[in-house]
Order: sequence, then structure tokens, then C-alpha cells
Amino acid sequence: MTDSAYQERTGRFAATLIRQAAWPAAVVAFCDGAAPLVASSRGALHAPFAVLALFVAAASAVAVLGLSALLLFDALLFRLLASHDDDASGGAAVDDLLARMRLKPAAPTPRPLDDRIAGTRRLLARQRVALAIFVVAFLAAGFWMPR
Repeated sequence: MTDSAYQERTGRFAATLIRQAAWPAAVVAFCDGAAPLVASSRGALHAPFAVLALFVAAASAVAVLGLSALLLFDALLFRLLASHDDDASGGAAVDDLLARMRLKPAAPTPRPLDDRIAGTRRLLARQRVALAIFVVAFLAAGFWMPR
């Protein structure tokens, strides 16, 4: 892959990660902001299933927000990768940064870009699962609330 193609692909993936981290966090923040208003007006604290569903929704909301933060951090790391001319020097810079931050031990050889992208896609999948659990629990809490 040429230098410009590598930088363009990595930069595009970083921009995608920022979008993919932002919209689920915005959905969770909006729903969590509206939940106390709806719950207090409908007497949700007297319905045990609604309380359980709200607890599951809150736990999955924390997971979505945490995974969004990790994806934003990964986006910054991919931007660092894109600032270098090739995969080897960018990967070495990211590995050095992670080692200095004591987040990961220093690797003898940098991982290829495709492996890094695959790992980040696994984080994206986990975020989507947590978001789906949040949406189902949030809707279930509304269903079980007394009318």
C-alpha cells in the first residue's frame, strides 16, 4: 500500500470511529436525560419489573458510554498512525505511546494495520450489543411502568 493510501485509509477509519462513538453516546445521554421525567410522572418505583429494567438500562448505558470513550481513544491512536508515512513507523509510535502510558507492554514488532482495525471492530461490536441491551431494557421499562 502506498504512503498516501495508507494515510487515507487510516484517517478515514479514525473519522468513522469518531462518528461511531458519538451517536450511541448521544442516544444514551438523551434517553437517560428523559428517563427520570417519565419514570417519576408514571410511578415507576412501584413496578418491580420496571425498576429491574431501568437498572439493566443504566448498567448497559454505562457500558455504552465506556465503550464510546474507548473508541474515541482508538480514533486518536489511528490519527497518530495516519500521521506517519507507513504502517511500521506508525505502529511503532502507537506501541511506544501505549507502553509509556503503561496501558500495554512494549511489543517487539508492531502489529499490522489490519490487526489493529480488527481489534477495534470487536470493540464496535461490543458497543452495539450494549446499545441493543440498553434500548430493549429502556423500552421494557416503559412497557412495565404503571399507566
